[in-house]
Amino acid sequence: MRRRVKRRRNATVLLFMSPWIVGFLVFLLYPMLSSLYFSFTKYDLLKTPQWAGLFNYRFMFTKDPQFWQAMKNTLWIIAVGVPTRIVFAIFTASLLTRRRRSIGVYRTVFFLPSMAPAVAATLGFVYLLNPATGPVNQFLGLLHLPKPLWFFDPTWSKPGLVLLGLWGVGDAMIIFLAGLLNVPAQLYEAADVEGAAAWQKFRFITLPMISPVIFFSLVIGVIDGFQYFTQAYVAAAAISGPGQINFVGSPQGSTMFYSVYLYSQGFQEFHMGYASAMAWVLFAVTMACTVVVIRFSRRWVHYQGGFR
Repeated sequence: MRRRVKRRRNATVLLFMSPWIVGFLVFLLYPMLSSLYFSFTKYDLLKTPQWAGLFNYRFMFTKDPQFWQAMKNTLWIIAVGVPTRIVFAIFTASLLTRRRRSIGVYRTVFFLPSMAPAVAATLGFVYLLNPATGPVNQFLGLLHLPKPLWFFDPTWSKPGLVLLGLWGVGDAMIIFLAGLLNVPAQLYEAADVEGAAAWQKFRFITLPMISPVIFFSLVIGVIDGFQYFTQAYVAAAAISGPGQINFVGSPQGSTMFYSVYLYSQGFQEFHMGYASAMAWVLFAVTMACTVVVIRFSRRWVHYQGGFR
């Protein structure tokens, strides 16, 4: 009798879990295992995969200069874009923690850009940063300052993408805002009694208290950075004009990020075996960087109650 009840209970649990289990097997596990197999083959989506062993990986690391260029651009956007975004988010959130009239309106205004679709936001910035007709360069001209070519210049294309990321910093800002509002007020009151300056309170109270939020934003930023695609792809297509086919990475490969190059190899060149190998290298590198960040977080991340 007890066995029947236990079997019914297990069957009921499996019945309710079956949609997730089927989805996991069909849409996650099977594609991952398939891509792992394809990474050891020559496969173009049309013909039967041909076993090639480690050829794709050897070619990637020894004979493909675009792979290293894409990796270099991706590491640049992570090393520059992620810290800049975190610092700007903390600064913006700090301004919005002060009690003022209509503070809710200001918080909404700062958050709204993060709701804009990535494609629309990128096209808007391509217009704003247009070197000939864009309002940004016209304003710089009025101030007699240099007018960069932005997305048309390989030197300035990635800084332009960083500015785009700062404009949509609202999602990170709202997380830091919650972290700052959660800092106990009595800590600042005690610091005031001791005569601490504003920088000292920020350095020894605010930063340690929001270090878990910084850690979370850093991990998510690193993972997103390795998958940076939409903004770079749309910007390259916009500056190349209609009818252009080989626009990926424009100008001069400066926006050829890892995910963009992976997409180009898989869905434009139809080198699906090589793209699968790139995907697994991306997975391995992302996991390694995430583990390194987590390991080093023990030195600077502080949790309330002393837990680490």
